[in-house]
Amino acid sequence: MPTRAEKEKAAEEAANRIPVTVVTGFLGSGKTTLVNRILKERHGRRIAVIENEFGEVGVDDGLVLNSQEEIFEMNNGCICCTVRGDLIKIMHKLQKRNPKIHSVLVETTGLADPAPVAQTFFVDDFVQEHYRLDAIITVVDAKHLVQHLDDQKPEGVENEAIEQLAFADRVLLNKVDLVTDEEKAEVVRRIKGINGAAEIIETVQSSVALERILDVNAFSLERILQEEPDFLESDGDHQHDASVGSVGIQLEGELDMDKLNAWLSKLLKDKGADIFRSKGILAVDGTDDKQVLRKYVFQGVHMLMGFASSADGVGKPWQPEEKRVSRLVFIGRNLNREDLNASFKACLA
Repeated sequence: MPTRAEKEKAAEEAANRIPVTVVTGFLGSGKTTLVNRILKERHGRRIAVIENEFGEVGVDDGLVLNSQEEIFEMNNGCICCTVRGDLIKIMHKLQKRNPKIHSVLVETTGLADPAPVAQTFFVDDFVQEHYRLDAIITVVDAKHLVQHLDDQKPEGVENEAIEQLAFADRVLLNKVDLVTDEEKAEVVRRIKGINGAAEIIETVQSSVALERILDVNAFSLERILQEEPDFLESDGDHQHDASVGSVGIQLEGELDMDKLNAWLSKLLKDKGADIFRSKGILAVDGTDDKQVLRKYVFQGVHMLMGFASSADGVGKPWQPEEKRVSRLVFIGRNLNREDLNASFKACLA
């Protein structure tokens, strides 16, 4: 048993390390909305945000609000696989900044297994010395979670939605306004069946009191080792479903809103079950307001979709010298890149 002096020394060392909150959750659950809410709060903290996107076209940088915080983006790879080394490099750079940051938010791609991300804080000496994993926050979509938990995967391929729940210290049960009480009760039952130790917090639009998710000292290595004794020895291999991929589109010019609406409606109606997530920053013709052209943000989860503009406090307005380039990303199963590019191009004004 550790002595009192050893416990006090360990507590002092932990207090001097930068707390890191990992925000995970399946595609479209509300992770970026949560990050934006944290950045908008007047909490007095200097927070660095590390974004990870699964796809060759970055979109999330345009979805995160303007703030004083530093935002780092890692594209074209999953944080639990190919870009994990980038995470370590960024954390090296952050620690040497002056003034130092108070905390770090790591938002993973919706296809990430949290295990290799958590391992980073125990297998890299520099990271272990200067940072502590404070909590893994898993955001889940109450409307679609059960569907993803029951998704049949090829042999040897992990179900990311299950893995994300298993590693959660806090579960944000988001979008509870979209389900009935009976549906919500079934979702809660399924979550507890996977992870009975995590606190479940019900939310709408990822609204949660920050003291419930930040600097909560919730991550327990002991609990993880009880569940996965070889956690620290694992090589971090993570096999994604080969049928699931992303298609990124970049198109210069302004779009016709009527054509765009018709295209998206048909696409999500025909392919919505296979499109897990869609999102984009769009330049739409005729949206000038007092000489300001508003960026339109498109968000979709399966067949649910919506638009918002920077006039609504979402995204950023186009700058006068900025090229009008729409960026759109689809993540799903068996996507046809050529068809998506050609049909989107037909939406130009």
